[in-house]
Amino acid sequence: MFPNSSNLGRPPFPPKYQQQSTFFTKLPVNIPPTLLSPQQIVVPTFHFRSAVLSRAVLNGSIEVTPVVTPVVKPVTYRSGSPVSTSDVLMSFQGRKRQSQQRVPDDAKRQRIHSHDSDTAVVNQAVPLPEEGRRSFPASVSVPSPVLHAHGSPVLLGCVPPFQDTLFPAPTEIKLPVAKDELSKQVLEWFQVCCQQPSDLNRKELCRKELQREIQLIFPQSRLFLVGSSLNGFGTRTSDGDLCLVVKEEPVNQKTEARHILSLVQKLFTTKLSSYIERPQLIRAKVPIVKFRDKVSNVDFDLNVNNVIGIRNTFLLRSYAFIENRVRPLVLVIKKWASFHEINDASRGTLNSYSLVLMVLHYLQTLPEPILPSLQKNYPECFDPTMQLHFVHQAPRTIPPYVSKNGSSLGDLLIGFFKYYATEFDWSHQMISVREAKAIARPDGIEWRNKFICVEEPFDGTNTARAVHEKQKYDMIRGEIAQAWRLLRDKKDLNCILPLKAIKQKR
Repeated sequence: MFPNSSNLGRPPFPPKYQQQSTFFTKLPVNIPPTLLSPQQIVVPTFHFRSAVLSRAVLNGSIEVTPVVTPVVKPVTYRSGSPVSTSDVLMSFQGRKRQSQQRVPDDAKRQRIHSHDSDTAVVNQAVPLPEEGRRSFPASVSVPSPVLHAHGSPVLLGCVPPFQDTLFPAPTEIKLPVAKDELSKQVLEWFQVCCQQPSDLNRKELCRKELQREIQLIFPQSRLFLVGSSLNGFGTRTSDGDLCLVVKEEPVNQKTEARHILSLVQKLFTTKLSSYIERPQLIRAKVPIVKFRDKVSNVDFDLNVNNVIGIRNTFLLRSYAFIENRVRPLVLVIKKWASFHEINDASRGTLNSYSLVLMVLHYLQTLPEPILPSLQKNYPECFDPTMQLHFVHQAPRTIPPYVSKNGSSLGDLLIGFFKYYATEFDWSHQMISVREAKAIARPDGIEWRNKFICVEEPFDGTNTARAVHEKQKYDMIRGEIAQAWRLLRDKKDLNCILPLKAIKQKR
């Protein structure tokens, strides 16, 4: 799947661009130049206009006559755009690119279903509960060029590979055994809230369409889906995070990234306005464009060249699958934080990334650890200088972590709140998943006078820097302490996270 291209085994750009940069296309010499799927399934196009008309006829709202046409414009990718490709190219580049001129519509339609097109072509169907079998987009289904090269050894590990699906089939997921009531509640929460393949499918389709449009402006760019959508800790309601990589070199986030994002925002408000709504440029430390995709009904955040997000996505994914108690515990704590309104960095509380790192850190620091430091144990798999093209492949070789700690999910949940309510020294210590322990705070300006310090595993920055008001810090500490007391005394998840109320709301 990674880096999100149906042509993963082929050079992702035309030869003239490939000659300029090998950032994404540099492969070992023993890799075959082209990958052919053993079974290719093309996802048929859904005709929104016909569906809208048919529904209106059935409802009796219009009469069937040869001249009647629907008034409501369909929300769809590709043909739903009110602005032509040439208009966008003129507005951003000042002239049409020669390759876009004088191309008949029939030729364009033929390209959509060609063998080399970036359409929804997959090599296997993925079983889903809501319907017997359906296919994933190509970008999540194409075999890895490294692990599937001719003559390459088979590598075994516990982290699900990307050649079939981003997540294992339900029959392949081995959940922990829950004997006590609290553990059963945690598992029930996890099964209700965890992201399904169909959720990821919608995000991936949007990513692919946006990459196609953005490459008309930045031909060498690639658009990556990152964050909770891929790291194993996504929920049914998780937003989508996108990283637009425009070049190999670092990008100045205050100037260059903002300029690039302003062009992307303009693209969204003009050519793509039929299916992208509310695009907003947020001038943060890492600037983003926030927008909503009308087709998938998913909110997205798009940044430029924040490649750390690509690397930590697969580090977290590795932690998610090396021990089967990790994902249920993380998802319940994320939902708890969201329910109590302490999971929103824009409002001065904790972002989801910091919450995940807090849970991983707790599991690493138990007297009998449930998680190791993967960066210490497998430094070659998480080398911060590794080319992005290979980042997704290294975790496949990591075996499951066998811990002697047999604590139940319920005990671990209570222990998490107890650790941060009574044991962790918030004033002097920093949470470090990289070191698998709490370490003394650095003396740098990034950490000075900060209420909560959570180390980013790759670049060492503070992921909890949004918590800069004492009132919000006290609120976070107060919610943690209250959750510990309630769970310790009642051992009932409903006392801190009412499942019935959330189900009714959903």
